[in-house]
Amino acid sequence: MSDKYYVVKEKAVPEVLLKVLEAKKMMERKKLTVQQATEEVGISRSSFYKYQDDIFPFHDNAKGKTITFILQIDDEPGVLSDVLKCIAASHGNILTIHQSIPIHGVATLTISVDIAEDTGDVSTMIGEIQDQQGVHDFKILGGERK
Repeated sequence: MSDKYYVVKEKAVPEVLLKVLEAKKMMERKKLTVQQATEEVGISRSSFYKYQDDIFPFHDNAKGKTITFILQIDDEPGVLSDVLKCIAASHGNILTIHQSIPIHGVATLTISVDIAEDTGDVSTMIGEIQDQQGVHDFKILGGERK
């Protein structure tokens, strides 16, 4: 079963998740350690590690933006092709793609995609990629505005 994504207003997000997000930003800006950032925002390191991969800022549905994500796929004919078709169907433009050599029948992909401002639909793209047979462990690594 794939992860599902939801868009909620900030006031509905539990405080601990907002603090995890704040700690992540502080670590990037100030080059702090996890210990330093979690102490500064007032959460435990265990809370940070529990939620760090589950919250990230949402920016206008990522339209007009470049996103980079990582996923694992089964080393079977057609799996990569199906992922690329999902990106194309959502009007994404692949900027970079790297596939590792498969180990034990699983390869890791890192893909950077330009999401068209007027026609791109990142939510649909992510959902369709995750639902593909042979796709595992989808994570968004980051994004930036054009």
